[in-house]
Amino acid sequence: MSIEVIGARTPEGIVLRPEYERPVETKPDAKDVTRKLSTWEHIIGNEMVRKAAVVALVLIAWQLYTDLADVQPLVFPSVVDTLKALFASMMDGELFLRVWGSLKVLLAGYAIGMGLAALLTVFAVSSRFGSDVLSTLTAMFNPLPAIALLPLSMLWFGLGSPSLIFVMVHSVLWAVALNTHSGFRSVSETQRMVGRNYGLKGVRLVAKVLIPAAFASILTGMKIGWAFAWRTLIAAELVFGANQGGGGLGWYIFENSQNLNTDRVFAGLLTVMLIGVLVESGFRAIEKRTVQRWGMQR
Repeated sequence: MSIEVIGARTPEGIVLRPEYERPVETKPDAKDVTRKLSTWEHIIGNEMVRKAAVVALVLIAWQLYTDLADVQPLVFPSVVDTLKALFASMMDGELFLRVWGSLKVLLAGYAIGMGLAALLTVFAVSSRFGSDVLSTLTAMFNPLPAIALLPLSMLWFGLGSPSLIFVMVHSVLWAVALNTHSGFRSVSETQRMVGRNYGLKGVRLVAKVLIPAAFASILTGMKIGWAFAWRTLIAAELVFGANQGGGGLGWYIFENSQNLNTDRVFAGLLTVMLIGVLVESGFRAIEKRTVQRWGMQR
């Protein structure tokens, strides 16, 4: 039984299939694949608008609770009372001074913690002994609450900003170092070998290969370190009190709670949350310009 092959043959005897074109059939009711988004779709597609809607819902629920439950303003002030106290504290400049006092100490502790974490991580990826040192120190000190070191820091550094900076360095150091080291270890061996083929080693290998490849983990560690440092600072100021600069945002909250200015206490707490939202938005913008653009994160 023979099989007839239809088509032209090349001089080498290869059979070529005949070419043909099939027309594309378009249905009368077919819609375009791409279309212009409506105004409503543009609005709900904006991340900031969605987050603002969530905040608005929380504020509305808060105001409705204070109105319907008929609670005393001294116990639980309403949104209106809190915003009035916040505006009054901003107008007399007190709140700005307290926020700036806290941020100065926070930035100093965060920068020192980041620098120490970078040095410790580079040492860890450079040798096996360094990796053992980092894993051991992280296991020892990472579970230790930073606020528990406040009495010792006051004993060692006295009543001032250095005590607060010390506990914040502890908050930042281990979270950033742990996430950075985990990110470095997750970098594939292929990427490492490519870097070595270009003659990179030591710090140059870390800077040009490991950091870009592990930047998603590094950024996560930075966010965790920031959150730990911010919480530690407010808690330390509540316990520690005023420092040489006159006290920060935590001391503002504590001072008004002692004077039974509950609306100003809530205004201070609202300020803490707003600063947290702003910093998180900054980290989110960095993510969009780096790891999401590079295809490392959705």
